[in-house]
Amino acid sequence: MPELPEVETVRRGLAEHLVGRRVTRAEVGRERVVRRTSRDALISGLTGAVIESTDRRGKYLLLPLDTGDTLMIHLRMSGQVLLAAGGAIRPAHTHVALTLDDGHEVWFVDPRTFGEVVVFDPENVAVELPELARLGPDPIAEPFTRVDVRRITRATGRALKPLLLDQHAIAGIGNIYADEILHDARLRPDRPASSLDARASARLHGSIVRVLTDAIAAGGSTLGDSQYVDLMGSGGSYQDEHRVYGRGGERCLTCGRGWVRRTTTAGRGTHFCAVCQH
Repeated sequence: MPELPEVETVRRGLAEHLVGRRVTRAEVGRERVVRRTSRDALISGLTGAVIESTDRRGKYLLLPLDTGDTLMIHLRMSGQVLLAAGGAIRPAHTHVALTLDDGHEVWFVDPRTFGEVVVFDPENVAVELPELARLGPDPIAEPFTRVDVRRITRATGRALKPLLLDQHAIAGIGNIYADEILHDARLRPDRPASSLDARASARLHGSIVRVLTDAIAAGGSTLGDSQYVDLMGSGGSYQDEHRVYGRGGERCLTCGRGWVRRTTTAGRGTHFCAVCQH
């Protein structure tokens, strides 16, 4: 958390407010968030640069700069990107602050400091950010078809839940949306991927696209910890639409007959209805 819908919501906010803006000042507090390079590398890579566009691959925010480099932001577990008026009081755990030429500030806030902010050369991504280079297809940002899902599922006997969580297979899906997608597709999380026939894999494809698209439209999911918010500090509302995630022990909202089970799959808490999902 945050996952693809939350990161895409942040990206859309950045697209509205940052494109065409010049960074006049960059400040780094906790160096852990720039651990891949250094404080000086981030400051020199951003100061004076113009943000040309906003992209996303999976859970990675990518902001190409007019210098030819790209700013990468990964929120990890608790990261937030916030826009504020210049001179506003910064919240605790603000580890990176960018001042823009219109006077606004962009803050990277991360209480747990698992997140990252990096300026890298996109021509050298395989060396500088190898995990980004190895990402699987993004089901929202890139063409993503039934054929893709059929190819991915036929190639492995792994259970569906860990397969959906594998960023090398499909980029951007995390624990929340894997549970919601599999429930929507009526598939058990522990079912071997290679057991899906063409109809079931097509159903899975449709659920991946539909659940992620609906979650983006709702601004993502903000859970009880309230750690995810959008660029303006507002929470999402898709948590109100969750059918199984976080509902262990409750009656299934879909069939009304089964009970939502909470189990562990590949070390992750997993929610599903044994009546709906096969």
